[in-house]
Amino acid sequence: MPKVSDDHLAARRSQILDGARRCFAEFGYEGATVRRLEDAIGLSRGAIFHHFRDKDALFLALAHEDAARMAEVAANQGLVQVMRDMLARPEDFDWLGTRLEIARRLRTDAEFRAHWEQRSEELTAATIARLERRKAAGALRDDVPTDVLLGYLDLVLDGLIARIASGHANDNLSAVLDLVEASVRRKQ
Repeated sequence: MPKVSDDHLAARRSQILDGARRCFAEFGYEGATVRRLEDAIGLSRGAIFHHFRDKDALFLALAHEDAARMAEVAANQGLVQVMRDMLARPEDFDWLGTRLEIARRLRTDAEFRAHWEQRSEELTAATIARLERRKAAGALRDDVPTDVLLGYLDLVLDGLIARIASGHANDNLSAVLDLVEASVRRKQ
């Protein structure tokens, strides 16, 4: 049997992730059944789960991919820019609406919660590093601890995700993000 090339495996993995992202966006986490995943991806369950152990592993791979992309933006431009990107290109983030559905699992499933936290750690670390750099440069408030700023921005991010997922993203959210930015800046 011929060996499958690394390029072919990477292309197949990308195909699976792209289709799964669409499926999770349309049907939510619970509604993305194996049959629906097969239809959205265009592959059999055997082909899908050859690359991913189960639906949780597939979803967490999406979370890791998106967290890495968001971490890069957060490290260079800040977490508020990540949120601005969500407003500018909601189609790139629509599957995140499933976070509303999995919030229940984060509360009740310790194993899932551990995997989720591991996947989101990269974004957290990038955001903390950016906040610390901006504080050292005198651009951010120094009367608020960095972990409190992080909690505040995470809370805004979760709220933004909820608004986008519920279909209530509107033009004034950009102005809200302006207000968020102004609230963390150092007063001149």
